Amino acid sequence: MIKTVIFDIGNVLTEFSWQHHFASFGYPDEIVERLGKATVLSPQWNEYDLGNLSEEEILQLFIKNDPALEKELTESLADAGGILRRCDYAIPWIEELKAKGYQTLFLSNFSEKALKDCTHAMDFVPHLDGGIFSCKVHLTKPDPAIYKLILTQYNLTAEECVFIDDTLPNIAAAEALGIHGIHFTGLAEAKAALAELGVA
Repeated sequence: MIKTVIFDIGNVLTEFSWQHHFASFGYPDEIVERLGKATVLSPQWNEYDLGNLSEEEILQLFIKNDPALEKELTESLADAGGILRRCDYAIPWIEELKAKGYQTLFLSNFSEKALKDCTHAMDFVPHLDGGIFSCKVHLTKPDPAIYKLILTQYNLTAEECVFIDDTLPNIAAAEALGIHGIHFTGLAEAKAALAELGVA
């Protein structure tokens, strides 16, 4: 029996809209794509979520990826508030589950910078019962250690949890530990998958 629903945040409870953010500075499509490749689509983006380097150190890694865009990278990342938008259904969905007696937690690869710059998109967090931001524990999904940590921290039984994430490797890592997984592709599909697990 499922007792706890664990949410990823990016592209589940929020829209990770990096294209919209970079385009808001008036950059042409070609520059937006290059900025994406230098940042969010690069392996170095994970350094944000791990929380081991300073913002300036990470910015320098991005600049190394595309030195010609130093000005645009510096400008667009000074305030990354536009990179996340809260989904309208986030709070009602959380409250619906809580009203039915389920514990609701989050487990998200998330940076200190996003926590600082995107507070407007994160107003659903107080509605949850707790959770783990990767930057606070210096671990990121799909490292099994971060899943083990949330199980231990909240005294959870893996088989009584379901984890909802938009990234398949993150789901696979959870399932390897006995946690039920749902690959998020949309609200209706996720609710249907929850219902199949008896979460109605």
